[in-house]
Amino acid sequence: GIRDGLVRLSVGIEHEQDLLEDLEQAFAKIS
Repeated sequence: GIRDGLVRLSVGIEHEQDLLEDLEQAFAKIS
């Protein structure tokens, strides 16, 4: 399962900017 403090980062063929936006959204949800 997913525990607090666990960040799963999947880097594939996505554009770098898309990855950054996804990270920003994820951090906004957990902060």
